[in-house]
Amino acid sequence: MNIFGITGWKNAGKTGLMERLVSDITARGFTVSTLKHAHHSFDVDHPGKDSHRHRIAGASQVLLASQTRWALMTELRDKAEPPLSALLAHLDPVDLILVEGYKRDTHPKIEAFRAATGNPLIATDDPTIVAVATDTPLALARPQFDLNDTAAIADFILGQVGLPARP
Repeated sequence: MNIFGITGWKNAGKTGLMERLVSDITARGFTVSTLKHAHHSFDVDHPGKDSHRHRIAGASQVLLASQTRWALMTELRDKAEPPLSALLAHLDPVDLILVEGYKRDTHPKIEAFRAATGNPLIATDDPTIVAVATDTPLALARPQFDLNDTAAIADFILGQVGLPARP
């Protein structure tokens, strides 16, 4: 499977860029899945619902299914967070997996960068960042894209993973 990442600091525009890229690339006829890293605890379940009650009772995994979707929730309890490679293994085959976050993993990435956040540029010291999507010109010897030029960024990603502009 082709894997490409979008990384950057908080409020740099990663999620908006991911959303636009998924829309653009799927409109071209490719299948896309996403994997997002969260730095905080989150819950996709709701207290009082049957599936939540199963998890609270101690179930290691709860699979919730309907006619429109299914979701598998796995409780880590006291186990370590699984590495990206283990999580990717759970995804069905698609043309492209876009990964949001996972700054320290070795897959190729584009850094989303907004000058107003005041955060340093990650790409300066990270060779896995092959380009930057930014709202300001940068003195950097890597490809740079306007943060809002989704089509150009999508073209770049597809080229990087060896997919044509259109299937």
